[in-house]
Amino acid sequence: MLDKFKFPEYVTKCLNEAKSVSVPKTRNELVGIALGGVDDFAVEYEVNGKPVVEANVVRCKNGAVVNYAEDYMRRRDPDCLIISDENPTDKPRYRDVFKKEFSELKDQTFDWLKAQDLIVVPVKVGGDSCDYETALIAPKNAGFFACGLADLQFFVNIDEYSGVFEPKCLIYLAPPFRHTHFDGKQIVVHNRSDSLYELYAYNLYPGPSAKKGIYSFLLHTGEREGWIAVHTSAVKVITPYENEILIMHEGASGGGKSEMGEHIHRDENGSVLVGQNIETNEKFYLHIDEPCELHPIADDIAICHPNLQNNSKKLVVKDVEAGWFVRVDHIKKYGTDPNLEKACIHTEEPLIFMSMQAQPNSTCLIWEHTLDSNGEPCPNPRVIRPRRLIENIVDTAVEIDIRSFGVRTPPCTKARPTYGIIGLMHILPPALGWLWRLTAPRGHNNPSIVETDGMTSEGIGSYGYFLTGSVVKQANLLLEQILATPSTRYILLPNQHIGCYAVGFMPQWIAREYIARRGGAKFKQELLIPSRSSLLGYCLDSLKVDGQFIGQAFLRPETQPEIGIEGFDIGARVLSDFFKKELEKFDMPGLHPLGKRIIDICMNDGTLQEYLDVIPMRY
Repeated sequence: MLDKFKFPEYVTKCLNEAKSVSVPKTRNELVGIALGGVDDFAVEYEVNGKPVVEANVVRCKNGAVVNYAEDYMRRRDPDCLIISDENPTDKPRYRDVFKKEFSELKDQTFDWLKAQDLIVVPVKVGGDSCDYETALIAPKNAGFFACGLADLQFFVNIDEYSGVFEPKCLIYLAPPFRHTHFDGKQIVVHNRSDSLYELYAYNLYPGPSAKKGIYSFLLHTGEREGWIAVHTSAVKVITPYENEILIMHEGASGGGKSEMGEHIHRDENGSVLVGQNIETNEKFYLHIDEPCELHPIADDIAICHPNLQNNSKKLVVKDVEAGWFVRVDHIKKYGTDPNLEKACIHTEEPLIFMSMQAQPNSTCLIWEHTLDSNGEPCPNPRVIRPRRLIENIVDTAVEIDIRSFGVRTPPCTKARPTYGIIGLMHILPPALGWLWRLTAPRGHNNPSIVETDGMTSEGIGSYGYFLTGSVVKQANLLLEQILATPSTRYILLPNQHIGCYAVGFMPQWIAREYIARRGGAKFKQELLIPSRSSLLGYCLDSLKVDGQFIGQAFLRPETQPEIGIEGFDIGARVLSDFFKKELEKFDMPGLHPLGKRIIDICMNDGTLQEYLDVIPMRY
């Protein structure tokens, strides 16, 4: 079977000397390996002569349920990326961090793999947009990881593959090394050469390698070829009157990408809770009798390839994933999202679930989240959903009308002013759309990663933590992309809080309904009010959905008596200081001259009109 592959010599040697090698040919075979042929088993490895359990896998009626032994392993560590090669990078290098060359650990990694029963999983990264041959080499008892990769990327039956499968990207999975070499931390070492991108994954959580590691490979390839893989979801929205609008929603992990493709959540009586005042407990409701129809396009990564672009002057994107790594922390009880709940309970094929409670041969319920050691539900429960099982999925490239950016915002009051001053929806000039993607705030209480203090950035484009190359090159690519697509418009959406109101992801669901129902992406200038913070562009004077108005407290948080002008302005300074700090890293040789001018406006506390003068906005 290995004759169908063309690996580097050291990889071929490893596979030839391994205890055994399996190459699954169907997803059913992969699922069987993931479950280990039993109802409940531990994925464990020998560490310094003692067995260490990394995860437990339970067979349920609707799939395999994986639970990691440590809270830390249930979400991605944002600082796990290390570079071992000599190519240009802004990321830490292995030799600088660990004071030795990676070659020693590389040899030890292959020696360890040789002593295992191995599984080799061939996939195509990017689908028909890119079609990059990729393979995973992993211990066979980590079958759930292999099955997850095959669901996230495009699984290949090697028997049916014409020609020789020559990977451009290789993932080597060796979990016990995080204990012996990295003090238990998640580490993924990236090694880039002209012909091969290698990922040495020293942990069993797929987020940093099978998911974001593959993203790093796409960003690396795009940077060399002059295109971007954006960190985004996208959805086609169809109103009850058959109007259509296409929205893509970017942002850091936890910024609402998956939620943009979800149906609006309702209370048991069918009403929509817009927000609840955290000080008075007052609730504000809407009643939407007939919501828009949703046709999902992408969930996390889409490609903006020159081959897709047309003459419409709109950004054209296409999903590059075969499956979606969907977080379900917001689904806390039955009936929260009936469509997703039904899809996961009555699935056509077994799914891979993570961080959910399960008993052998039961049905995994996506609102029963595993408890962390503090007794609280894990904030990052996941399910991998193959695209082929998602209703109304859009498989073609699409033209984007609205390009939104999501930010997790904390509560804001006079007593405790914060950057939670973003209204339900802001309209941004293109120059500000670019700045928000440069600063990419990770925001408040991010559930997808291990905890960080204060307001931090996910890095340029909200994919900076996965980027192995140059932030300046990416800044230029993003700016050139914005200049080339003037008919795509930009908005900013908060989630979790608007001032003193807890809102969850309701702002983006309401904005989605509003934009679609009003019949287009153009906004009348007379309805736009400049925000008190120039970084927030315009507020809306009014917003009406299904005949009901949203109060000014949600559109302009400074009108909330709990915040007022003084509290808002303090929050605006927090936001401005964060932008200035993050933008300093882009002020270096090679930055596009227009980009430098935009950054200078921000550094000098420029006005909204100055941003408009740099790149005009199509109202």
